[in-house]
Amino acid sequence: MSDGLVIIPTYNEIENIEDIIEAVFALKTSFHVLIVDDNSPDGTSSFVEKMQTKFADRLFLEVRKEKSGLGTAYIHGFKWAIAKKYDYIFEMDADFSHSPPDLERLYKICKNGADVAIGSRYKKGVNVVDWPLYRVLLSYGASFYVKMITGMRVHDPTAGFICYKRYVLENVNLDSIRFVGYAFQVEMKFRAYLKNYKIEEISIVFRDRVKGKSKMSSSIINEAIFGVIKMKLRSMFGKNAF
Repeated sequence: MSDGLVIIPTYNEIENIEDIIEAVFALKTSFHVLIVDDNSPDGTSSFVEKMQTKFADRLFLEVRKEKSGLGTAYIHGFKWAIAKKYDYIFEMDADFSHSPPDLERLYKICKNGADVAIGSRYKKGVNVVDWPLYRVLLSYGASFYVKMITGMRVHDPTAGFICYKRYVLENVNLDSIRFVGYAFQVEMKFRAYLKNYKIEEISIVFRDRVKGKSKMSSSIINEAIFGVIKMKLRSMFGKNAF
């Protein structure tokens, strides 16, 4: 039984799913993988089912009825992982934006005392490859904006490459998480920050996806911009929700 579970949410990732699963299982550390698929019309979940015959008891699949947002996919995975008693629970993209070997670095940081370990694009300058300049500026600016509003001293608060210790997720009210897009990543870190959990970052190189399409949209950006202010206000005047 592994003590680490890597949660990978998917929607139309048929081009990446085999390679990313194989890459995680090729690591020295024996991680388990949970795919949370939003009923991808391209057959992602069916392909994962076929791979389960090769990776019995290591590869797991949860299929939801429809596309419902990144945040709800991760919360679904978190609850599954908590029920199965994994001690270290990871978030990772399916598209190789996050390098699988860095999972072991995040794992080590949490093993050595961090409650939350973040793979940061901005801890040491800007480590983003193949993004257009406008997107780098948008992302880096969003990180600065979040730090200013929330007070968190996290270089990359919108990062989606993370390791949580199980008790962090057990003590965060997952059912009260408001955001479903990329702002979900900010809210999770902010809640851990408010509970004084030890948050550490490692510098990673983030690469734009080569295969498949980005899930970024204007609604996700609006949620991140305006939602962060609402989140901060709720933390000040509605602390019971946090």
